[in-house]
Amino acid sequence: MDQQGTACDEVYVYSMNRPGFMLQHVLDACAAQTADDSRKPISVMFGLIGLYLYIEKGYSGRRVQAIHRELARKKREWPRVPLPEARGSVTATDVLAVPAGPQRDLAIHDWCSSVWTAFAGNQPIIIALLQEHQLV
Repeated sequence: MDQQGTACDEVYVYSMNRPGFMLQHVLDACAAQTADDSRKPISVMFGLIGLYLYIEKGYSGRRVQAIHRELARKKREWPRVPLPEARGSVTATDVLAVPAGPQRDLAIHDWCSSVWTAFAGNQPIIIALLQEHQLV
């Protein structure tokens, strides 16, 4: 496993008991930031949908998880989106460098925001999918 994957795992473990089901946001940021062409399109799309709902709409991790569950019930071909070379200026490694507690929680938000900004060109696709399924 590479350094970013290991850092994602560590942030994942940290976020398990944090308020607001922050774990979901960590999963989404990792899925998007570490995606490559071998990753299934559903994984990348769910990560981007989660980041959009969190950063743009202020949804909690629990609410994002509920939307992921609803989308997973509907079988479909998930679109492939372009993967930008730069995936955000903040990484899971940066998050781990911040002291645990409220400061690290804020760093997770900043990380999610950074990753979403890198992928924001896909926002129209995300919105269309959510509207198609009447989820926003």
